[in-house]
Amino acid sequence: MWQGIPPRPWLRRPIRPENGRPEMTPRLAAGGLVDLKLSHYSKDGIEVVNVEGEIDIYTAPRLRELIIDLAGQGSYRLIINLDKVGFLDSTGLGVLVGGLKRVRPHDGSLDLVCTQKRILKIFRITGLTKVFGIYQTVDQAIAARK
Repeated sequence: MWQGIPPRPWLRRPIRPENGRPEMTPRLAAGGLVDLKLSHYSKDGIEVVNVEGEIDIYTAPRLRELIIDLAGQGSYRLIINLDKVGFLDSTGLGVLVGGLKRVRPHDGSLDLVCTQKRILKIFRITGLTKVFGIYQTVDQAIAARK
């Protein structure tokens, strides 16, 4: 008798840590475990978010939460460093556009650092190169905002 869909270990399952926010466990892909690493620091009054891994339907909520948290703390000038991002889907694009919409009413900005051709192509195809400032380095992005 069929008992339903068997569990798939490569799918992410939410985990509720002590802070109550759901986090995702790494999922399996063809090359092994896939995860998203996020870190941030402040430089010249601008919050720089380093992103490493894949931004997709499973990992994008973590980036969204970080952007919301930073904006909630009054950080309205953001730079998202995508240089170590290997994959970006429409969910990730939506998170970036949503972040921009969140900071703009406060005279803020959300700029991107990206040098990878396959990621830049996504921004060109979608017309988002006209929406975001896209730079080669974090220092160039900061200099453009001064």
